[in-house]
Amino acid sequence: MTPKIVEQKIAVPFDFPVVFTHHVFAAENPVLLDAICRLDDKRRHRAMVYVDSFVAEARPDLTKQIASYFGANADKLELVGEPQIVPGGEVVKNDFALVQKMILGMLEHRLDRHACVVIVGGGAVLDAVGFAAALVHRGLRTVRVPTTVLSQNDGGVGVKNGINFHGGKNAIGTFWPPFAVIDDFQFLLSLDNRAWLDGVAEAFKVSIIRDRDFFEWLCAHATRLRARDFDAMQQLVIRCAVQHLDHIRTNGDPFELGRARPLDFGHWAAHKLELMSDFRISHGEAVAVGMLLDCWYAVRMGWLGESEFQAIYDGLAASGLPVWFDEMERPSATDANTLEIFNGLRDFQEHLGGELCVTYPNHIGARHEVHEVDLDFMREALAKLKSLA
Repeated sequence: MTPKIVEQKIAVPFDFPVVFTHHVFAAENPVLLDAICRLDDKRRHRAMVYVDSFVAEARPDLTKQIASYFGANADKLELVGEPQIVPGGEVVKNDFALVQKMILGMLEHRLDRHACVVIVGGGAVLDAVGFAAALVHRGLRTVRVPTTVLSQNDGGVGVKNGINFHGGKNAIGTFWPPFAVIDDFQFLLSLDNRAWLDGVAEAFKVSIIRDRDFFEWLCAHATRLRARDFDAMQQLVIRCAVQHLDHIRTNGDPFELGRARPLDFGHWAAHKLELMSDFRISHGEAVAVGMLLDCWYAVRMGWLGESEFQAIYDGLAASGLPVWFDEMERPSATDANTLEIFNGLRDFQEHLGGELCVTYPNHIGARHEVHEVDLDFMREALAKLKSLA
């Protein structure tokens, strides 16, 4: 019998606003209300709120402000239960039991697909709570309120959710776009210096492969960013977020069904460094060093000029980001002839699903993908970074 084939192709549009504001939970600020009610302002919307423990600690009055906001808009919004505090940082992504607890909470409060989960926190909390919400009823609406530079200008405006599992960074997760994203700049003022700088690394990342003008702006404002200039940081967040949104919207592969993942430039080494250090090295710090490693490799391969590399190195250093970690010289536990950091390439390849595809700068402001990495040249890059450090 000749098989009968019915070709099926489905295009599903997603749309979500990304709003930049101040004091999102002030009663007179309509941004959150408008975001939750944007598809239907004729009924009362139920919402459950999750808050990053680090944010709750830095802002002890936050949960009361959230409750007051819902109370002031009680004709349109219903707060389901009290705001739930969840562990901040990678802890929340390393324990699947926490995700299960969130799922049970959403089901016990009978959230349906027209209800909303509001997530207030850094990137790890957005990832973990977003992952839980994506599994309930095959996807609840989520409104993200990112509270760190890194989440406001990068992860929080993307379409991915996930947690770490079985020793792998973001080993399980979903592509489930948010219903809305609200960047409230006021949250940035309570960050410590390390968290303040983490997102600067991602700004350099996207500028190096997409926008030379933005890269030059970052270098020119590096010392202001390091000195916690609030105006400069707001400009950085907006410009970087727009670059990420433009890429997701226009690259033709928002759910990464193909091989190329340009926004993960520098990340094969970064993810490995985070795991090797048991997350003592933060994501932004790891990305800064991972980019420098790949950038010197790009010099060795003729894709980047030495003066361009020096500008990248100087810009990151002037911003206060690290340029070397001793973990990069750690021998592999399974093969004494290689380094543990190089296993990040294998992990990256497995995450992509087969063929290795690594993004490299093709001079500042442009990029290309390669499918092989010469480990001898990469060793030279490590030696170069160590000598500079």
